[in-house]
Amino acid sequence: HVQLVESGGGSVQAGGSLRLSCDVSGGTFRMGWFRQAPGKEREGIASIANGLAVYVDSVKGRFTISQDDGDDAKNTLYLQMNSLKPEDTAMYYCAASQSSSGGAWNRAPRYQFWGQGTQVTVS
Repeated sequence: HVQLVESGGGSVQAGGSLRLSCDVSGGTFRMGWFRQAPGKEREGIASIANGLAVYVDSVKGRFTISQDDGDDAKNTLYLQMNSLKPEDTAMYYCAASQSSSGGAWNRAPRYQFWGQGTQVTVS
């Protein structure tokens, strides 16, 4: 069983930066970051597996996903967010998949485990 605990959200002015963290307990194959704004569907924005990162076009060049491998099946997933825009305002979730297959990286059904979410507000 995988447990995910996010931190690092907050309020920032447009053009600013935030770094989100997700403490991961349990073995995973693929990790991802999603976001959901009010009234909108949950959107996959970045994912990493075997050291290879992918991004949705709207965050390319501004956001960076990374993973810090620890011991005993514990590690930390990060999302460095730079040049933030008001349209980045959303609840951000980290997600984990233990499978090497299961659909597109940016679709929620691909992932079996989810964090509780952390709010990011850009004004």
